This record gives sequence, structure tokens and C-alpha cells, in this order.
Amino acid sequence: MISRAMSRRHLLGLGAGAGAAAALAACGSSGPSSSPGGGGDGVASYWSLSGPPGEPARKAALERFNAANPDTKISSLFFQNDAFKQKIKTSIGAGTGPTMIWGWGGGTLKSYVEAGQVDDLTDWFTQNAAVKDKLFPSSFGAATVNGRIYAMPHETVQPILLYWNKKVFDDVGVEPPQSWDDIMALVPRFNEKNIAPFSLGGQSRWTNMMWLELLLDRIAGTEVFDRVFAGEANAWSDPAVLDMLNKVKQLIDAKGFVNGYSSITADSNADQALLYTGKAAMMLHGSWSYGIQEAQGGDFVSSGGLGWMNFPPVEGGKGDPSNQVGNPGHYLSISSKASPEAKEVAKKFFSTTLIDAEEPKHWIESGNTPIIKGSDSLYGSAPNGEFLKFVYDASVNAKVFAQSWDQALSPTAAETLLDNIAKLFQGQVSPQQWVDNMNAVIGK
Repeated sequence: MISRAMSRRHLLGLGAGAGAAAALAACGSSGPSSSPGGGGDGVASYWSLSGPPGEPARKAALERFNAANPDTKISSLFFQNDAFKQKIKTSIGAGTGPTMIWGWGGGTLKSYVEAGQVDDLTDWFTQNAAVKDKLFPSSFGAATVNGRIYAMPHETVQPILLYWNKKVFDDVGVEPPQSWDDIMALVPRFNEKNIAPFSLGGQSRWTNMMWLELLLDRIAGTEVFDRVFAGEANAWSDPAVLDMLNKVKQLIDAKGFVNGYSSITADSNADQALLYTGKAAMMLHGSWSYGIQEAQGGDFVSSGGLGWMNFPPVEGGKGDPSNQVGNPGHYLSISSKASPEAKEVAKKFFSTTLIDAEEPKHWIESGNTPIIKGSDSLYGSAPNGEFLKFVYDASVNAKVFAQSWDQALSPTAAETLLDNIAKLFQGQVSPQQWVDNMNAVIGK
């Protein structure tokens, strides 16, 4: 079982650095050609991330397509995460990138659109409605810029969930929270028993961010962050943002998080261990957390000790409790510099292989939930089928599946966001200072 902490960093691309280019590690059928959108002996080219859980499933898809289309093959290259981000940025800027641009949607896709580097696929999806209908409707949010679709959603979905240790709850004699008020009421109950109410790998920063994302959604719905994403001046000044920040501060002040959370890293999985050993009662984390606890927690998961649920509503809040935040999919765009022939091959790959009957099987085998409708019929015989079905239902039924803020925003705004979230949790900025600091980077 792979580490899902690595999966989040691997799939969402956190912690990239310029020095990663020196550690470039690529493998594949061939290298890129000098012609834009080309690649080795293939008519079209595809670059993506190496390593589990994604590379085996991605290679299997390419092999299926090439076997069925020997005259219009797709060549491929696979890179480590940081190297990929460096390579794709420079190659697209130079006009020598691949036909298909793999990515996370959101802020990076928006930058491609604004630079005219990717094709508008809106009309293609209209003409190929059956393709769009095979995918979770909520996956298209991060593929959309200014109301137009610029990427094909594919691969898997990873929402943020609230986990709890059932034995700890039984021992204390309490029930899982059904509202924000319930969460706050549970905090002193666990503290009285010297159990941390919530585990948190706060040094990693993005773990803290999950609290802000879900609280703002439950308080105000999606409209506030939508205005931030659209670049509206002073959008963070909405009263709902201060309400959200003050609620987070109240939880911190009430000792809602484990002592020393700012020195705990998510990459070490120490936050997971606090939950499955019973030192913490609850944890807010991505769906990949299930695999970590199953692999490292002994019989904690197999014995039924882990509970999971959607983040509960906030009393009086506007947000729909079905809304999800996290990773609504992964995305393939088509380079505007690619040849007409290469673009047609890419679109054929989208409309055939990426939604065929084999595609979801490979992702399910890796412990992930595909974004293809109907894949839940395969979960009955799959390990972790109950959990995968929950993630499937929560994602396909979500009114909105918002992308994690650090991926939705530009790199500049995302770094300021993560820095200020860390300072908020450490008591180094007030809620109002947080708002002012974030307003200053809107649109940058």
C-alpha cells in the first residue's frame, strides 16, 4: 500500500522548487521532438508524473490506445513531480511542449488560458456530450476558466473528509459531530480525558488550509472564493471570511488541536498515527488518509475502528453540506501549438481510452476512486470497497467540488496564502491582518 501523504504531494504538486530541475528523472517510450506538440515516433505526445499510484494506470491507458491505433500512436514521458512542473513550464513557454498537457487545473490552467497556450474544448464537449456525461459533473469546475472548458477531467477524485476513532468516541461516550457547534462541544470532552480533539500536521501548512476551505464553504457557500478566484478586488473582505477565521481561532484557543501541532509534518504521517493510536479523537484529511491508516495502523481499519464523514454544516450557514473541497480530478489540456493531426489523436484518446471499461479498474486497483460514472459497480469485489463507494457517492453527488485553494490560486497568491495560514495557526497574525495580507495578492 502506498503512502497517501506522498500521494497528496505527488498529485497536488506541493513543495516544488527550482532546484528540482537538477533532479530530473524521466522515462518513457521516447523523448519530445523539436516540433511543438510532437514527440518521438508518436503523432501526439503525452507527459505526466512518474511513480505510484498514477504511472502504472497512465501507462496502461497509453498501451491500450497505441495497441488499438498503431498508425497514430501517442509517445510518452514521465517525470518526478518537481521536475515535471519545471519542465512543463519551460517547454510550454518555448512552444515545444507535449500535445497533451497534464495538470491540476485551477490557477495553473488559468495562466495557460490567459497566455493562449491551450485550446478551448467547450464546443468539443458539446459535440461529444456522451464523453462529458461519463464524468462527474463536479470535476469540470477546475477545468473551466471564464465559463469555458479547457481541459479533460480524468483519473481520480480526492475529497477532504472528517475521520474519527470509534473506540475513543465509545470510551468517552460521545457521538460524531453533526454541526460546528457539536465540534466545539466535543473539544472539552476529549481534553478532559487527555485526548487531543483533533490531530493536525500543522508544519505542512496545507493541512491547516483544509479547515479554512471547508468552514468558509459551510458558512458562505462557494460564492466568496469564486470572487477571489475571479480576481475581484478585496474579495477576502467579505464578512464570512472574518467569521471563518474567528471560528478557526476559537477552535485553536479552545485547544482543539494536539499540543505541538505546528511541529508535526504530514509527510511523516505522524498526524495519522495520533488518530489510529487513540491519542487524538478526530482528524480532517484527504481521502488518501484511509490508505495510510490501513497500511500503518495495524488492524485499526480492518477491525472497523475508523469512522469517516463529510464535514458537518455550520449553524445558519449558506453552504450545502454536500459540497466537497479537495482534488476534484486531474486534467489534460491540448496545446494550442500542436499540429491538427496531433490534436485529433488527443481528442480520440479522450473520447475512447480515458473513459473505456478498463480505465476505472486500474485506478481502483491502486486504491483510488475514479471520476467515471458507474465505476461504483466495481467496488463490491474491491478492497476498501465500502470506503471507495462513500468517496464516489460524496463526489458524484456534490453540488460543488471546489479545488484546494493552493491549487486554484496562482503560485504567488498560493504561497502567500499558505504562509498566512501558518501564521494564523501560530497566533502571528490576527484575522483582520490575514484578510489584508490576502487582499494584497488577489490577481497576482
